[in-house]
Amino acid sequence: MKKFSAALIRIVVRDAVLGMLLFLPFLPRGAGAQQISDGGDESGASSSSGRSTARLAVDAPMFYSVERSGTLYRTADKSQPYLSLRFQEPLSLIRNDGAWSYVETADGGRGYVASESISNVWIRVSKKSRTVYVYRGSELVEEIPADLAYNFFSDKEKQGSALNPDHWRTPVGKFFIVARNPASTYHRAFVLNYPSAEDAQRGLEDGLITQSQYAAIVKAEEKVVPPPMNTALGGLIEIHGRGTGTRTSWTQGCIAIPDADIDKLWQYVRVGTPVLIES
Repeated sequence: MKKFSAALIRIVVRDAVLGMLLFLPFLPRGAGAQQISDGGDESGASSSSGRSTARLAVDAPMFYSVERSGTLYRTADKSQPYLSLRFQEPLSLIRNDGAWSYVETADGGRGYVASESISNVWIRVSKKSRTVYVYRGSELVEEIPADLAYNFFSDKEKQGSALNPDHWRTPVGKFFIVARNPASTYHRAFVLNYPSAEDAQRGLEDGLITQSQYAAIVKAEEKVVPPPMNTALGGLIEIHGRGTGTRTSWTQGCIAIPDADIDKLWQYVRVGTPVLIES
């Protein structure tokens, strides 16, 4: 299938999971792996602190950790833990050895992670074309017609209702999948972390939510759990099934795709997968 711009992928997949540009505003700037034990790794990418000053390998495939609390090991087993990895920590894949992958962190630490604990999948939703694009790194692997909200032109600002359907809107922004619902009313669903911490900041400034509601949303994002869905900002924004495949506008803010497509994504889209929704 056709490929997306390699330069843009480097921004989206690397800088996004670094928390500097797109998907992870809740990570501290410059957040990286934390050393578990002293000493350099066996790859030669070491320093007196066990870390080199190298950046992510520019030409290496970009992945990220999908574990809430991951570990980098010195060898391809669990006998020598080396570094702790944050959720969605960006990693350069040096090589895949089957069950284990040899990777490099943003600040040069090299070691092994379980291959099942990393991913390079990310999702882009275009409201303009009403299409869901799914990527593995720079390769576009799925292009799916999507049904969007009643008022899909506008960005979501607050909760909509039957009395105020204008606010049934699909949000624009940087999100990630925070939960998977296999028993959704709409077949299956990937729940997004809307409202995000960024949405909460806006809501607080606009007087839509209280300080305690703001704090609860921010805490949920830090813990990688679904945020409160019952504030004036609305919630329960999902990528779910029951889509018509005809790019219509009928949802209350969600992104609906055909059941066959959600079934296919269900096999490899995990909690933590970045989702960029564009106007």
